[in-house]
Amino acid sequence: MGVKFEHFDREREEITLRFHAPDCFITPRGSVQGGLVAGFLDEVMGWAHVWATEQVEAPLNLEISMSLLKPVLAGPIVGKGRVVRRGRKVIFLEGELFDEAGNLLARSTSTAIPTPRPVKE
Repeated sequence: MGVKFEHFDREREEITLRFHAPDCFITPRGSVQGGLVAGFLDEVMGWAHVWATEQVEAPLNLEISMSLLKPVLAGPIVGKGRVVRRGRKVIFLEGELFDEAGNLLARSTSTAIPTPRPVKE
């Protein structure tokens, strides 16, 4: 997804990531395809939990809900993901995407379960 880490706020359990939506993600309508927008949101929500658990756990989504508020255009996108509530068996996450001017483009929520983070051997 072309992700670049920017910041993690441990107190808020909120991560900020930067993406760049390439031209090949754009539909004939002129904006990023919705499934790819969901992918950006999934990334920010997932990495929020990974960083909140000091990279020990990764969420396994049970449900994701997304709202597209404005067209997501090619170019830079700022993503913010946060842990809303983390229990032993269920995690609640939120994600948002913004353009460079700070306009909210899309929002998401996820219900997930905590799992050990996969490690590459």
